[in-house]
Amino acid sequence: MTQLRYVKSAEEVQRAAEANPEFLNSTVHSIRAVYETDPAVVAAVIPQPLKPTDRPEVCATFSNVQIHVSPELTIEIGSAIFGVRAFHDGVEGIYLITMPMTTEAAVVGGRETYGEPKKLAEIAFRKEGNEVSATVTRMGITYLEARGTLGASLGPRELTEHAYCFKAQPCCEKGRDFDADPLLVQLDWKHRHETVHAVEGEVVLRDSPFDPVADLPVRRLVSMEYEEGTTQSNGTVLRSVPGEWLLPFLHQRYDDPMVRGIEIPG
Repeated sequence: MTQLRYVKSAEEVQRAAEANPEFLNSTVHSIRAVYETDPAVVAAVIPQPLKPTDRPEVCATFSNVQIHVSPELTIEIGSAIFGVRAFHDGVEGIYLITMPMTTEAAVVGGRETYGEPKKLAEIAFRKEGNEVSATVTRMGITYLEARGTLGASLGPRELTEHAYCFKAQPCCEKGRDFDADPLLVQLDWKHRHETVHAVEGEVVLRDSPFDPVADLPVRRLVSMEYEEGTTQSNGTVLRSVPGEWLLPFLHQRYDDPMVRGIEIPG
C-alpha cells in the first residue's frame, strides 16, 4: 500500500506538535496603541466572569510577524488584536474582541488551540524612515488604522502580557447553543523587544457592519509605540463558564448576516 498521508504515526504526531506555529519563536514588528473610550461601553463588551478595570482602555496592536518554523523556513503573516482591559482573579489582561489575521493557518490554529476570535483580513504594515502605518481591511472596508511618526527611543525591554478569550464549540444540534460549556483561556505573550520607540500619531476607526470597532470610540489616545523584537505565546484553561454568559458575544466571531443594511437572499 502506498503511504496514506491522511494518517500519521505517533512519532509524526509528536513532531507535528513540536512544530506547531502557535508555540514557535517569532520576530515581530508592531505598532501598539492604547486609547481611552467610554467606561459603559467597556463594561458592556466584557463577558462574565471577566471584570473591567478602572481604566476604560482599548488596546489595538498591528503586527508583521515572521514565524521561525525551522532554520530553513520562515512564515510571514500580518496580524492585529483589538480588545479592552479586563481582569480575572486579580490578573489584568486584554479581553480579545477581534484578532484579524492574513492567513487561514493563523486563523484556524489560534481558534482551535486557544479559542482566539480570529478572522481573515487584509493587513498592510509599513515602515518608511520614521513613518509607520498599518491598516486592517475586511469586506472591502478599511475599518481599523494606525499611523504616526517615530519619536524617542524607549527600549529595549522584556515583558509578559496577558490576554483572555473563550474556547467554545457552537452546537451542531438545533435548539442547543454549545456542545459543552465554553472554557475561559488565559494567554501569556512573552515579549522581548530589542527596539521600542514612542510614536506621535493616531488611531482611526471606520464603521463596518461586520467588524464594528467604531462602537468603541477613541476619546483620548493614551500611548502609541513602535516595537521590534520576538514573541512567544502559550495559554492555560482557567475554568469553564455557563454558555449563556458567552452567547450574547459569540456572533461577533463570525460575519453575522443579521446586521443592519445587509439583505439575506431568498
